[in-house]
Amino acid sequence: MGRDVPALVFTREDRRRYRGKMQACLDAFAQMLRESRFESERPQVGLEIELNLVDDDAEPVMRNVDVLEAIADPAWSTELGRFNLEINIPPRRLTAGGPDAWESEIRDALNHAEQRADSVGAHMVVVGILPTLRQEDVHEGTLSENPRYRLLNDQVFAARGEDLHIEVDGVDRLRTYADTITPEAACTSTQFHLQVSPEEFAGYWNAAQAIAGIQVALAANSPFLFGKELWHETRIPLFEQATDTRPQEIKVQGVRPRVWFGERWINSVFDLFEENLRYFPALLPLCDEQDPGETLDRGDVPELGELTLHNGTIYRWNRPVYAIAHDKPHLRVENRVLPAGPTVADTLANGAFYYGLTRALVEEDRPVWSRMSFSAAEENLHTAARQGIEARLYWPGMGEVPVTELVLRRLLPLAHRGLEHSGMDDAWREPLLGVIEQRCVTARNGAVWQKEMFHHIDSATHSGRHEALRRMTQQYMDYMHLNAPVHTWPVD
Repeated sequence: MGRDVPALVFTREDRRRYRGKMQACLDAFAQMLRESRFESERPQVGLEIELNLVDDDAEPVMRNVDVLEAIADPAWSTELGRFNLEINIPPRRLTAGGPDAWESEIRDALNHAEQRADSVGAHMVVVGILPTLRQEDVHEGTLSENPRYRLLNDQVFAARGEDLHIEVDGVDRLRTYADTITPEAACTSTQFHLQVSPEEFAGYWNAAQAIAGIQVALAANSPFLFGKELWHETRIPLFEQATDTRPQEIKVQGVRPRVWFGERWINSVFDLFEENLRYFPALLPLCDEQDPGETLDRGDVPELGELTLHNGTIYRWNRPVYAIAHDKPHLRVENRVLPAGPTVADTLANGAFYYGLTRALVEEDRPVWSRMSFSAAEENLHTAARQGIEARLYWPGMGEVPVTELVLRRLLPLAHRGLEHSGMDDAWREPLLGVIEQRCVTARNGAVWQKEMFHHIDSATHSGRHEALRRMTQQYMDYMHLNAPVHTWPVD
């Protein structure tokens, strides 16, 4: 969830002071790492899900404030667009109560919110990009009311000095310009959080980077944008382009983008926060009054407010998180590559695969990141986003191989082992990872179903592209509520 900020105008003095506070935060963070001040005895996992709001006809509806008031639950918050909401599922131990308990908790929360949304004329869709979203639905007037978003929008365009250019080639071609960052609101994701110790952070982050492309290939669910059929996971290039602060001349100079895969394997979590300060100017230079060094000297835990706010405006696909819970600081890897949906069952299967596989890779004698170039991991991500579950991806010892073969032969056994070492017994693992297995066997995920159903409806009805997308979205919502994994959804 993003941090709220007031509406204001920044001065040169604000930016100078902010840079100094950022350095003070980084120095305090380094001291905390040296002195082992982080909570790591009872690591937890967490989950955030972004959702779209639609009306009875599955068209986007700009009612997130009304829906949020109707839900009246602090776990819910607005997102960038007026047709978005986000739920933050409370953190838990991975094996606490078993997967059934976590699934019931998530479904109960979503079902309650859907009932409340219905009372104000809205419905919720858990999908990577809402298929019925039109380009005219994303403009300055559809930014959420929270001043944070308008301020962020103004700062992005002040840095760019020109409109955003969005360009994606798939089955169709998309070429358009935007004068706000609102197209980013089309990207709705699932974010898995994994608390780790400082000593283990680099290994888990490297492992998450190594499997990012595999995750996207298996779970792609965003094939349509503004009525066009594009990549299987169009959310990836859209997000990269919709928040880009660089005009073309700056890009060709090699300046790093704010939506960033990174450029190297790391040795410490400090590497990532140090890169933030070194490479990225502040978008929201807001300073608080706390002196992090003095706070540490008193024996208290510093908020590191400038460091965390700045980190929140750098959109790594695997982001480091510093946070305080119950007066104790901790570190998390926030895995941001996956789209939302299609169902809670699919979401938990994706989570089990991610948590199990990263643990197994971290525990290997010769880590995968020592046998694989960083650029190969990045290329896997974009290949997977283009081709989805049909992609061929690189893996050490196998070369370039169909992702389904890679998962079935090599990675599913590792995910089982990682979950077993986390304390999850076979009766819990099999149903969760069985969903991933069957997705590979059938070569069907959310993107495949959406594309097939759209073409089925379009050829059967000749009702026009948008109407076919609308009917497909209505059918998607029906199956979503049944909670059967997407590989079982029929096309008829």
